[in-house]
Amino acid sequence: MLSLHTACDRGQRLTAMQRRRGLKLIVVAVALVVIGAAALVQWYRAATRPVATSGEPVLVEIERGSGASVIARQLEAAGLIRSAAAFEVLLSLSGEAGSLRAGQYELSPEMDAAQIARKLAAGEVAVRRVTIPEGLRIEEIAERIAEAGLTSADEFLEAATPSQVMEQSRPDGLKLDGDSLEGYLFPETYDFELGSEPSAMAARMVRELNERFVKPNKQRIAASKLSLHEIITLASLVEREARVAQERPPIAGVLMNRLNRDMPLQCDATIQYALGAHRERLLYEDLKVDSPYNTYLHKGLPPGPICAPGLESLLAALSPAETDSLYYVARPDGKHVFSKTYEEHQAAIRRVRSQ
Repeated sequence: MLSLHTACDRGQRLTAMQRRRGLKLIVVAVALVVIGAAALVQWYRAATRPVATSGEPVLVEIERGSGASVIARQLEAAGLIRSAAAFEVLLSLSGEAGSLRAGQYELSPEMDAAQIARKLAAGEVAVRRVTIPEGLRIEEIAERIAEAGLTSADEFLEAATPSQVMEQSRPDGLKLDGDSLEGYLFPETYDFELGSEPSAMAARMVRELNERFVKPNKQRIAASKLSLHEIITLASLVEREARVAQERPPIAGVLMNRLNRDMPLQCDATIQYALGAHRERLLYEDLKVDSPYNTYLHKGLPPGPICAPGLESLLAALSPAETDSLYYVARPDGKHVFSKTYEEHQAAIRRVRSQ
């Protein structure tokens, strides 16, 4: 029979052993947690790395109302992220899970998951840059829009109407009438978001005309003998006739002189518009084309613009040069010879043709 002292010693030894075992279990558990956490971190880092070191951008459309899980699976299916689960974890850690925006995005497999998340949260949707030069007809502008992959030319033409643009925005001081926006789509370089409505793109161009020309010159336009529509129409003629910047005001001056004297404008550019296609050289038969845009047959300005005039042509139409000239003829270098009388004009034509 053990003594009380011996029993106490044995109990103490058992307690110490249990403590050591418990400590070992704790150490093992902590080690497992650390190893697991390290493995989880390693998995997370690997799963959020770029899918590839090179590759073409991929166009992805995020539908309105899509949640983080749907977007993560969409990106994984598109080959842009390694793991939808890791992407969701990233969104939760960054607080961006509820801020991803709808739209069309160009995403590269070279981007890591964090870069993709930031782009979606910032709404950096894909854009296409379109340059509209001065002097294009509305059909040619529609072709530029189509070439950029924004919409078809037919869809743009169908939507680019005064009524639809006025629904998109009501430009201050700019009233749109009629059936066409010919001349009202301001020539400029634009960045349009992919998926933009054609009418919204047209409205953007009209607003540019309003901001760049109409509003800054509101008082001068109101004081002009011509209406705004007539000024834009005259500017479109100047745009198509002038080849040298400094000749825009004198060409506008000649056209205004002819208007004031009730003379037909006899502007070749309006014949080109009436024919519907550019010709290097007009024939006498072309001057007989049956069209209200034929300024050889009809006096006054044509019914509307024949192209999109730039700012310099608009300003020239608003403030034509004071001149006594009533005629001009183009030289081979693009410049013009201006004449006061018909006889001088005929002599100038002969000189030009002999060059």
